[in-house]
Amino acid sequence: MTGPEEFRLRARAWLEQMDRTHGLEVRRGRDQVADLALGRDYMARRAEAGFAGINWPADMGGQGLGYVEKLLFQTEEMRFHLPTDYFGVSLSMPIPMLMRYGLGEHGEHREWVRERVRRAMRGDEIWCQLFSEPSVGSDLAGLRTRAEREGDGWVLNGQKLWTTWAQYSDYGIIVVRTDPTVSKHRGLTYFWVDMRAKGVEVRPVKLLNGSTEVNEVYFDNVRMDDRQRMSPVGGGFALAVATLMIERYSASDSAGYGPSIAQFVEHLRGATINGAPALQDGRVRALIARNHAMRAGLQVINARSMQLLQAGMVPGPEGSLNKLVSVRSRQKLSEQALDLLGAAGLHYDLDGVPREDWGQSWLQAPTNRIAGGADEILLNTIAEKVLGLPQDHRPDKGIPFNQIPA
Repeated sequence: MTGPEEFRLRARAWLEQMDRTHGLEVRRGRDQVADLALGRDYMARRAEAGFAGINWPADMGGQGLGYVEKLLFQTEEMRFHLPTDYFGVSLSMPIPMLMRYGLGEHGEHREWVRERVRRAMRGDEIWCQLFSEPSVGSDLAGLRTRAEREGDGWVLNGQKLWTTWAQYSDYGIIVVRTDPTVSKHRGLTYFWVDMRAKGVEVRPVKLLNGSTEVNEVYFDNVRMDDRQRMSPVGGGFALAVATLMIERYSASDSAGYGPSIAQFVEHLRGATINGAPALQDGRVRALIARNHAMRAGLQVINARSMQLLQAGMVPGPEGSLNKLVSVRSRQKLSEQALDLLGAAGLHYDLDGVPREDWGQSWLQAPTNRIAGGADEILLNTIAEKVLGLPQDHRPDKGIPFNQIPA
């Protein structure tokens, strides 16, 4: 068995090779369908090279390694613009949940689950996560999509929103209300759903930057077998929380997956403010210093988390700081990069990518501040779990859901 550094070097060499055949220069000008096809090919090659399911059990087709190796590979992979976006949600939450809770009470669904895992790792199948709804916001326990008993199964009705890559998904995990007469956290149940089933309608939502990665999903009398239920009836909220936590140890980027500070400096080399070089302006230099300090702090937190994992320990809730601070830093830096160029900052590159293009980064940043936990949720987590402050007052706590004013 190789050590972590040997693993990293092997991964980097393989990724450099893949960058020549599947990287940004190859992807430029491709439409989404063609890019997805390239992504499926990359995922198949990644599985064949032994870099898929790195920390998943070997009996499920994974490599049986640890979180450290997983994070090392993700960190290296982030350096390149490979077509992995379509599979990120699928492999980070639905599939791990399926392996943990979808096997059946006596393991009777193991072979079916193993096949889903294998096909997802290779990019042959994609799973989505159906949590958010139009009227719920960040209060997952307040959702209204419902499933009602019918014979040995269930009938699903309602709407989900902001579902990433639902238009390409074969299956999805979903939390729905099965009992409105109890408190909102207790009346939820967790299922997997066939996205090709009769009554499922997916409508892509066009975002500000022109992309269509998120969707509205409608369920009109969609029938589900009880074997699709992954939680006890009424026990869905616990699995929803587990979904958000099960793959929390992902590679982090202090730049919020946007351009770096070095790119900001290079971007402004020819710019001027009142006839003087922009990089000599005190306000610009202060902006660079503040963002450098924030990102350096996050790098220390991320390094500490890696050391804890290497020691067999579990990082704490301070990881919530990473998304909160990194995306705020990215948004502010992107905004200033465009403003300081004046009219030239209005140029928009349709083929630009957020890690390199300031316009794309700025347009996408608000989405990143909402997806995966809005700023307000992260602030609550930091307040309660890191600083030990008391919870906010919740007037709907313990009240039957159907008695909460809508």
